[in-house]
Amino acid sequence: MFHIIEKQIQRIVSDHLAARYGETMAVAVESPKQSSFGELALPAAFQLARALKKAPRAIAQELVDDLGALPGVARIEIAGNGYLNLRLDRGGYGQALLAGVADAGATGHKIIVEHTNINPNKAAHIGHLRNAVLGDTFVRMLRASGDAVEVQNYIDNTGVQVADVVAGFHFLEKKSVAEVTALTRQPRFDYLCWDAYARVSQYFKEHPESEKWRAETLHAIEANEGALAEMAHVVADAIVLCHLATMRRLGIIYDVLPRESEILHLKFWATAFELLQQRKAIYLASEGKKAGCWVMAGSHFRDHVAAEDDDVDDSKVIVRSNGIVTYVGKDIAYQLWKFGLLGKDFHYRPLLQESPEHTVWVSTDEEQPAGAPKFGAGYTVYNVIDSRQSYLQDVVAAGLRALGYGEQAERSIHFSYEMVALSPRTCVELGIELSEEDKKRAYVEVSGRKGLGVKADDLIDKLIEKALVEVDDRNQDKPAEERRRVATQIATGALRYFMLKFTRNTVIAFDLQEALAFVGETGPYVQYAAVRASKILAKFQERGETLPDFAAVLTREAFERQLATEDLWQTLLLISKAQSALEEALAKGEPAHFSKYAFQLAQGFSVFYDGYPVIHERDAERRAFLLWMTQYFSKQLAWALGILGIPMPEYM
Repeated sequence: MFHIIEKQIQRIVSDHLAARYGETMAVAVESPKQSSFGELALPAAFQLARALKKAPRAIAQELVDDLGALPGVARIEIAGNGYLNLRLDRGGYGQALLAGVADAGATGHKIIVEHTNINPNKAAHIGHLRNAVLGDTFVRMLRASGDAVEVQNYIDNTGVQVADVVAGFHFLEKKSVAEVTALTRQPRFDYLCWDAYARVSQYFKEHPESEKWRAETLHAIEANEGALAEMAHVVADAIVLCHLATMRRLGIIYDVLPRESEILHLKFWATAFELLQQRKAIYLASEGKKAGCWVMAGSHFRDHVAAEDDDVDDSKVIVRSNGIVTYVGKDIAYQLWKFGLLGKDFHYRPLLQESPEHTVWVSTDEEQPAGAPKFGAGYTVYNVIDSRQSYLQDVVAAGLRALGYGEQAERSIHFSYEMVALSPRTCVELGIELSEEDKKRAYVEVSGRKGLGVKADDLIDKLIEKALVEVDDRNQDKPAEERRRVATQIATGALRYFMLKFTRNTVIAFDLQEALAFVGETGPYVQYAAVRASKILAKFQERGETLPDFAAVLTREAFERQLATEDLWQTLLLISKAQSALEEALAKGEPAHFSKYAFQLAQGFSVFYDGYPVIHERDAERRAFLLWMTQYFSKQLAWALGILGIPMPEYM
């Protein structure tokens, strides 16, 4: 309701300014500095003052005289030098919330969000979890606002990381395709590959001449020929299934998995290369260290590079002199397809049936089954990739601009984030040995290449183990299987909330104890509030009582009487600002803003719960109002948890 009133006022005032003053502008709606000043504030007079060459207060008076009644507003007051403070109609506001007014904010355009993107060569690690949780939550936020969203998880199954594992199996450990296939049937094949990747990386470091194995493997994979290519398919396909299982534990699923192998085999890159040549977006370098390479001139992305001297060669290699296309080249082809600009499409086959309603599809170069869906052709594309890839993302956007697709380049959004490290005490809990120097650091960086990292499944298992101790201690009378389910839900909430509560440009030092705390800004704290709200209603009904007919009891006059209590009015405003909080978080591209709102909602319920004896209230109207507030809290907390991807346990 609050969100609806905000938008209606913005539209009405904007239309009025255009009609009265001939001024077209985005009308700002702010929150007053103090709640005693009202619920909304309009600085429109200040926005107009320069253009009209009038004092803001005089303009404010004109606006008050001319605007008349605004929807949901009881009165307008002029404050200071020209602010318009709006006081809402409390009785009407409560009735509108009770009636359940809907708000549609969808853009009508298809949005593509690509996230997770783990190299299919070993187990997922803690850093991948931040990517996946951010991406999945942003998808949930978009869908909650009514947008149509397609979730993609790009699989680089032809890259160096896969080649290294295959080279290790084939050249170093002398394994056949059949032997590696047999290994994939064992539990935790992704863990086995984690160790194999560390071994072969160390071997390459100690025996540089052996890196020719990598080159040979890469060539075989790109040509899709021989035992090495076959082994690469076996390894990558098995690891992808492991990754999907890991992410499923956190409620993360995908619509389609485009694979790099099809980018090559279906000639996506060849088509993009031809386009880049035709439109002179790239050229063949004839001299210097880039001779023989196809490069994109720095002028296409000069604003995004450090070089300012025109004599500096800041061009970007798209195809190396040996004919191998770089990552950024394939990414340009992929981005063209995402926007429906390539003139080609993948073939698709079903990979997994996540639920009766949802199938995960994967790209293929084979004939696709009848009725396979269409993917791609989005209007806006979000690429969830860490901040270290910012330059390459700029080059991809530059490729779109160089091809004449400037609008799509603007709608190609790098949804960046910083790395995840570990707190020293969490390293100790996870069995990671630390030097004395590391123990004194605020956080400890880890390295998957060196085999020093935290596997995602190990972290989830540890969180469940620690949560189970708390659940067992509080609920010994409950069945063991049920207690473990609850502990898993709490662990999921702890992990997801911790990954979300920091803004994207913040380096996270993950801490097990902090994440699992039942007090403070944590997932379990928000879950606890939601559980308590639902328990009040359940307890009321267990007493043999039924919820009152709220529509009959809570008339406009009743709402006015109850909401005359200022703390209850402020509490109701907080609960009803969920959609506004969601829109603000989407506008700023910060899931952290919405997680903060969920925490504030939980705090608000705690204060409400402690201040008002809902069930024991004797006054019938007040009790009906408090029960309705509790029900509304429960609904909004559950909605917020759903957007954050956090399950609501049966108990805590």
